[in-house]
Amino acid sequence: MKIASIETIPLRIPFTTGGQSAGGVWGAKDLQMVDSLVVKVIADDGTVGWGETFGFTAIPAAKVVIDTILSPELIGRDVTLREKLQSDLQKKFHVFGRSGAFIYGLSAIDIALWDIAGKAADKPIYQLLGGSEATSLATYASLVRYADPELVRINVQRAVNSGYRNIKLHEVDVETVRAAREAAGPDVEITLDVNAPWTVREALDMTQKLSPFNLRWIEEPVWPPENYSGLAMVRKQGGIPVAAGENASTLMDFQHLLETGAVDFIQPSPAKMGGITELQKVFALANAHNVTVMVHTFYDGPGLLAAVHASAALGGAKSLVEWRYFDLEAQLYGDAIIPRNGRIGVPQGPGLGLEPNQDVIRDYRIKL
Repeated sequence: MKIASIETIPLRIPFTTGGQSAGGVWGAKDLQMVDSLVVKVIADDGTVGWGETFGFTAIPAAKVVIDTILSPELIGRDVTLREKLQSDLQKKFHVFGRSGAFIYGLSAIDIALWDIAGKAADKPIYQLLGGSEATSLATYASLVRYADPELVRINVQRAVNSGYRNIKLHEVDVETVRAAREAAGPDVEITLDVNAPWTVREALDMTQKLSPFNLRWIEEPVWPPENYSGLAMVRKQGGIPVAAGENASTLMDFQHLLETGAVDFIQPSPAKMGGITELQKVFALANAHNVTVMVHTFYDGPGLLAAVHASAALGGAKSLVEWRYFDLEAQLYGDAIIPRNGRIGVPQGPGLGLEPNQDVIRDYRIKL
């Protein structure tokens, strides 16, 4: 089969958050719309594969790169040569950067090609990756940043009442974390993603203040996120396990993270770092370094499904899947992928296992 066409589909879906959100790295204060970029790859036999890039304000740049640079290179190429296509395009366009729009675009296309491969084999992707006995995986409710202890308290309790036993915060101060722990009680696992705000010294000071709250990990505590030696220092001295990797873009980035001993949990983001082709390599690297992979999935479409399949096949029962706790007005897969009692189902259909709802694509598609 050959690649016949590639279409980029930007979506904008309203959401509620259980209260006003604070400004965060993904958007402005009180953000109530979430943008995503879905990519549709059609093979010359008519088989359709679906992919997704990381979203929000990166969408226009990723769309331009896919439409004007990557797609012309890929039309007519063999859909089965995923490894070669990844390598060829990374090498050809490395001068434009080893992160951001180019890698995001490659990620979406790679996920779509895996979807096509699964459909051609009539197998779900997790079986192509080695198989799994898991029919569902534990999830954690990934909350937006509220910067308000009372809103944190309300939404943590809401998540617990919905069956989540694992919760991620995006707060950056002690009082909001205290409110979360008080609301969750001692038995719910809490992780904290601070999105790389601090110097190493500031991070160590904060870990001391946060230590009473029994955090499972602190995520990206150091600026810049590629300061791996700084992360390693926080991991060694801070007393809280460290997670990072959502901003790592290439296999070499992940190798450096692991070689420096920077993390207890590594977090490749399949819609940002090369798709499933590169994601499976990170699992192998992490296993060699005895580090647990917790795939970053701050999205709701094919990128999320890719993470579920890879986690089921390569991570096993210890894997947790991030669920963006956004209360979207419409879901690309309807109710089929929404977690139940804190667990998300592993799709059993061929490829990614689920097809996007065409009504949602029609109703929420935007022009860029």
